[in-house]
Amino acid sequence: MIMQQNITMRISDLARQAGVPAKTIRYYEQIGLLPPPRRAENNYRLYTPETTERLRFIVSARSLGLSLRAIAAILALNDHGEPPCAAMLATIDRQIAAIEQRITDLNALRNTLIALRQQGTRTAKPWEDCICALVRDSANVGVAAEGGDA
Repeated sequence: MIMQQNITMRISDLARQAGVPAKTIRYYEQIGLLPPPRRAENNYRLYTPETTERLRFIVSARSLGLSLRAIAAILALNDHGEPPCAAMLATIDRQIAAIEQRITDLNALRNTLIALRQQGTRTAKPWEDCICALVRDSANVGVAAEGGDA
């Protein structure tokens, strides 16, 4: 029986399989998301199928909007022999909450823009009551409101 653990690939092959640039793979190695690869005699990086699976997880988690920090925490649990599933579920719950907050914030921004657009068609004096003045003044109100909420 052939052992698949002896099968290795170069960084260009891994990059093609994962759909990321080789530079991204080197970065993930640098920050510890991927383990340092074995090196060939010519110093080329050699990757195992296990690294491919790990990179696929990282790429998929990033596509779901998870931070590299959250991904690193989940991988660390796995690396220490702890089941990462509960941590993954908690991370997904936090991501859902963050997305819901962004949707709320974007809806509020949309409503502000609609109101500004409607007011902008009724005003005329440049920089006094035109749309540019309305935008300038709405930013000041927004900054004050943000400071008050902090």
